[in-house]
Amino acid sequence: MDGVNNNIDPRELDRFDQQADDWWDRKGPLKALHDINSIRIRYIQERSGIQGKTFVDVGCGGGILSEALAAAGAQVTGIDMTESALQAARRHVQGSHLKIEYRHATAEALSAEMPNCFDVATCMELLEHVPRPASVLSACAKLVRPGGDIFLATVNRTWTAYALVIFMAENILKIVRKGTHTYEKLVRPQELAAWSAQTGLLNKNLAGYIYIPFIGTAYFSRFTKMNYLMHLQKP
Repeated sequence: MDGVNNNIDPRELDRFDQQADDWWDRKGPLKALHDINSIRIRYIQERSGIQGKTFVDVGCGGGILSEALAAAGAQVTGIDMTESALQAARRHVQGSHLKIEYRHATAEALSAEMPNCFDVATCMELLEHVPRPASVLSACAKLVRPGGDIFLATVNRTWTAYALVIFMAENILKIVRKGTHTYEKLVRPQELAAWSAQTGLLNKNLAGYIYIPFIGTAYFSRFTKMNYLMHLQKP
């Protein structure tokens, strides 16, 4: 594969390919993504605004975040490398008035084709699934215009996250498909901050959040040892 398309783990693609029918089952194995979507939208809205802006949703999957952004007034391009997920996204959006462009592409490939073309890049729950997360971050920086915003969400590499986000969620509560997360691939906020500094991005905010699966909700927290969101800005 060429240089812009080789930041892919085939095992991850196979795993998400098996979830093709689950993306819009709000009580299925991807229920957690639906439950936390409102807090992701709120974070973006409060820190950047959504209405009238152009967004690229990197690692859009079945379109859960992309649709919410479009419903809030954004012009959205969603990209992913799992074709079955993109097919699920395209099928689901047909039942709405929303217009979203879904493309089979990596962030690296799209950034070479469309540099400085978007107001905002979102990359939620993807960095922990690619071989080189720093490469995705660099591509997001290229995709947004000067002054543009980048929003990231991922899982911290801590034993607390291993115990609760991986072991408890996948093996005990079974609210996440087993094998979804690999501890060694989780990303620490300090690593993201270092990569963003190397890329010339400004680190605007770090926020933790707590997800309560029993009631299907999430809330912001200063506790970042499990799930966290980060806001970066291109100078």
